[in-house]
Amino acid sequence: MKLCRFTHNNQTRIGKVVGDDVVDLSPIQGVGTSMRQLLTVLPTLREALEAAQEPRFALTDVKLEAPITDPQKFLAIGMNYQAHAEEAAAKGIPIPISQLWFNKQVSCITGPTDDVVLPGVSNAVDYEAELGVVIGTRCRNVPEADALSVVAGYLVCNDVSARDWQMRSPTFTLGKSFDTHGPLGPWITTTDEVPNPHGLMMHLTVNGEERQRTTTGGMIYNIRQQISYLSQVMTLEPGDVLSTGTPSGVGMSTGNFLKDGDVVRVEVDGLGAIVNRMVAEK
Repeated sequence: MKLCRFTHNNQTRIGKVVGDDVVDLSPIQGVGTSMRQLLTVLPTLREALEAAQEPRFALTDVKLEAPITDPQKFLAIGMNYQAHAEEAAAKGIPIPISQLWFNKQVSCITGPTDDVVLPGVSNAVDYEAELGVVIGTRCRNVPEADALSVVAGYLVCNDVSARDWQMRSPTFTLGKSFDTHGPLGPWITTTDEVPNPHGLMMHLTVNGEERQRTTTGGMIYNIRQQISYLSQVMTLEPGDVLSTGTPSGVGMSTGNFLKDGDVVRVEVDGLGAIVNRMVAEK
């Protein structure tokens, strides 16, 4: 399934995308209005969700929202593709010797077609195409071999980064957490539709010009290793979002940062695309 949040007639509901339509799942008892809460009962409701066919709306008649807005954690791994680690090192960021994780505050989350604000206090806002993982099962100390079993699904992320603020903070968090700097979507594709999350092509364009392209198989630390590592430290909860790293080609490597009016499109094959316009802060 492709689980989404959508707005129609000023009401935001949970649905699923089927072809060019959205099926409204809100009439099903237990669905509610929170994707995070739905994920906690997804195994119980799956049969009913999959069977639902009505009511439905054309995708062109609704607005897709961020598929999850209230995760308890939004974590991202730094420099998880070798070529990107090398281009970051050239700009003074040391290549890590283990998994390097940082927070993106959940207040940065925005929708798959929403504007991304270029803050007036930064002149170095950058893009990062990433595959997002959404946790589906509360877990701790997960063995690598079992790690994919705790995943609910996958989505597309743009880890928008204010590089000047990132470089001021050893934890990266401030430079990664400006409001609107976490566009997610366009929906959560459940794991049954993604047999190999390490075999997906990911690409990013700015105003139609390709800047990033790679396969998710190029991760230094794969998703199993990421979940196992994190879960040694903290309990992962349904709805938690893990952003799994970006490939080379970011603007930091050339000094070509995002400008007012730029349109950034990130696509992961099979998972859809998010398209966000950059707008200067007013």
